[in-house]
Amino acid sequence: MTGPLLATLYIVRHGETDWNVKKIMQGHKGTELNEKGKIQAQEIDAELKDIHFDAIFSSDLLRAKQTAEIMALERQMAVKTTELLRERRLGKFEGQPYDSMNELGVLLKKIKDLTPEEKSRFEEADVETSEEMIGRFIRFVREIAVAYAGKNVLVVSHGGMIRLLLLHLGYSEYITAGGFANGGYLKLRSDGVDFFLDEVKGVVNG
Repeated sequence: MTGPLLATLYIVRHGETDWNVKKIMQGHKGTELNEKGKIQAQEIDAELKDIHFDAIFSSDLLRAKQTAEIMALERQMAVKTTELLRERRLGKFEGQPYDSMNELGVLLKKIKDLTPEEKSRFEEADVETSEEMIGRFIRFVREIAVAYAGKNVLVVSHGGMIRLLLLHLGYSEYITAGGFANGGYLKLRSDGVDFFLDEVKGVVNG
């Protein structure tokens, strides 16, 4: 008796933007790839060139969509975008320097310690909680795992989302902001219930 077919997802972080270089928090801002970022997208595409993908999905934010489109070009494939793959919504922190991350971290911890009822009323800074963020990503993976069982899917998302996923899967107890490289990726297999992390390339701070 064989087990269920697993979908294989290659989850890539978008290429570099000028805000990455300047250490400015992007969140849902529509920042574009810089020239290095475009080259990174081409390089990761070349690294994965021997893998047949049955579909390509991307965050609908511009930097991720541009990365996916570069990778889809020679494959002559369409890119499907979704809000489920977006970076964390950072509210008032979007466009602020990384120096503000200590304040953001305190705020996220404050939100985490609230009761469910308190969380539903908590709107300070309009910052998305880690629970909300990983919840939408896991929903995406489960839908893809069912729809593409036994197939390979390319997924382009963001550093914050990928770090959070690695933490959720127990890969590391802590990965700093900027601790997952632009153009890095991980290989994840799933049947919609179980998750198997096969490969991680891009963690830059252990």
